[in-house]
Amino acid sequence: MTVHVVADQGEVLEFLGNPETHAVSEPVKRIDTHGAVVFLAGRDAYKVKRAVRFPFMDFSTIEKRKLACERELEINCANAPGIYLDIRSITRSKTGLEFGGKGKVVEWAVHMRRFDEDATLDRLAKREGLSKLLIADLAHVVLWSHERAARKNFDAAGALDRYILENAETFAESPDLFSAERIRRVTASSRTALAGNRGLLVARQRAGHVRRCHGDLHLRNIVLIAGKPILFDALEFDEAMATGDILYDLAFLVMDLLERGFRQAANALLNHYLWESGNEAHLAGLALLPLFLSVRAAIRAKVVAASLPYLDDRARKEAARDAERYFSLAEQFLIPSAARLVAIGGLSGTGKTTIAEELAPRIGRMPGAIHLRSDIERKQMFGAAETQRLPQTAYGPSATAEIYARLRRKAKLALEAGASTICDAVHATPDERACIESVAQDLAIRFDGIWLEAPLGLRIGRVEGRRDDASDADANYVRKQSTVDVGALSWRRLDASEMPPRIVADALAMLGEPQELAERAEAPP
Repeated sequence: MTVHVVADQGEVLEFLGNPETHAVSEPVKRIDTHGAVVFLAGRDAYKVKRAVRFPFMDFSTIEKRKLACERELEINCANAPGIYLDIRSITRSKTGLEFGGKGKVVEWAVHMRRFDEDATLDRLAKREGLSKLLIADLAHVVLWSHERAARKNFDAAGALDRYILENAETFAESPDLFSAERIRRVTASSRTALAGNRGLLVARQRAGHVRRCHGDLHLRNIVLIAGKPILFDALEFDEAMATGDILYDLAFLVMDLLERGFRQAANALLNHYLWESGNEAHLAGLALLPLFLSVRAAIRAKVVAASLPYLDDRARKEAARDAERYFSLAEQFLIPSAARLVAIGGLSGTGKTTIAEELAPRIGRMPGAIHLRSDIERKQMFGAAETQRLPQTAYGPSATAEIYARLRRKAKLALEAGASTICDAVHATPDERACIESVAQDLAIRFDGIWLEAPLGLRIGRVEGRRDDASDADANYVRKQSTVDVGALSWRRLDASEMPPRIVADALAMLGEPQELAERAEAPP
């Protein structure tokens, strides 16, 4: 990795690291990255750009560093107004350096409100995992940021091609980390995937899905404040790198979750994003996801490798392992995987959604299957919030027929994009079951139908215990539904009276899928 340090910032870094500068008694904490140094002092944080020039980042002049500080403030205020405050000049006086003096400006710093470092999602995930509610909130926040992001007339396909080639060139500078054969293989696979999807990328740009996004969306750049996830530290030094398909922006976060071993959270994040957006174009856009994930992992490998010169021996060895693991993940994302359709049926309270959520991360290519849920589709069709109860008219025959038609249409889009899909609905009639099977038959892919069964009393207890759920079923509905004749069943029956782990294990055995989720990717020997 070619790195050019173009100026000595030692005096500035010493100034910012001095407690007297900030009128605090406790030591100032310093955090080093390849492109910046952050100082935490009391209730404040100051971030200066390193005077460096990389192939992908140029902070070589004070003018460029000032511009980067201004841009960082501007682009982050939308997502994190409570964190980003202003930029400060560091000037020279007769007695030394000071903030905002009348002397010559020697450096610029972004001034931020300090937050609890242990509240960043990378630390939170390592310490206690990521709850379903937090992942749902995170999907909402990311989608909100995408919906308000500026649309751009930008050649996203051309940019990806450049990233792939730049990655290959940079990897070649570190033969001790990345072998020539692996570089050649991942580059060729990436360019093949891009060539096959260039038309889709162009169509998505014309439809407005290419925008100025966060650009650096991973767990370390998300913090939990007052119980809500806040996106910060958006990419500021290169507008082109921060501009792209919104699914490419989302892919960074999905990739980061997968790399850390949180496949279930990665799958839930993607599905919640798709549910909340309600945009069927994103289902077709899933054809791009393997490429997006691979490029994101490759770029992360490159960036981690760039940090090696700034680390001590122990940290350098760990970072080298991280870079190798990211590279391995980039390879794995491009391995073809046949799509399959799984339909889960059963009366209310049999646990269809619970089982579907557990199965989804284990089926198909990373991060797992797309989960289509009739309860979510119904709420969307009637313009209701996920947990808002609908009137009885929303459950009439015509509405239900439309819901199943929507499920089939969306399943077809996802499957055509190469994404395995789980369709979670009652499927109470032979016609409903035959129609979802026909989706797989028309696409010549594997279909599996699973019918969950449980005693009436257990099903009533389950629906009565639901909280904040999209299903409107109650005990009376469950009793009434029990009188319905579901007709002849060709789907495999599964006893759903057991605890969820047992049911999931039985379902996986039926589907021929591994019982355990894959651990985080490891580099081959």
